[in-house]
Amino acid sequence: MNDQEFAALAAHVHDARKPLNRISMQAELVKMALDGNVPPERAKQALDKIIVSTKDCSEALTQMMDALGDSQSES
Repeated sequence: MNDQEFAALAAHVHDARKPLNRISMQAELVKMALDGNVPPERAKQALDKIIVSTKDCSEALTQMMDALGDSQSES
């Protein structure tokens, strides 16, 4: 793997981590709601954000695989 390929891979990994971090934060909100520390409506909103973030992460991983496949076919 050359430097350019590594940089592209690092960018894709970064893009996948962003939604994973959002998922983690929203899951913490759901836990707090289950403990009674935040209203149930906030938990529902957090779950909606988790669903969106999982789709974002899936898309980021698909883009990474597409980019890796393109770089393999160019070799």
